[in-house]
Amino acid sequence: MNSVKKVARMIDKHLWGILNAIVFGITNAHAEGINSRIQHIKKMASGFRNRQRFKNSIYFHLGDLELYPEGLCYWS
Repeated sequence: MNSVKKVARMIDKHLWGILNAIVFGITNAHAEGINSRIQHIKKMASGFRNRQRFKNSIYFHLGDLELYPEGLCYWS
């Protein structure tokens, strides 16, 4: 099969995704950014003792959690 036919079949298979990306401007850039940050956490930790600690680290760093919720900060 020549390369033109391969490309035509690929476009036909992914046509709705291509059209959605063009019309709505939707990309997977946000998901790729999150994945990049998770990989950075994994690299910095040099391994975790178990999966739950890895999950906790991801939630802590990427969860946009308030470390000190309003009203519980004693020094302000």
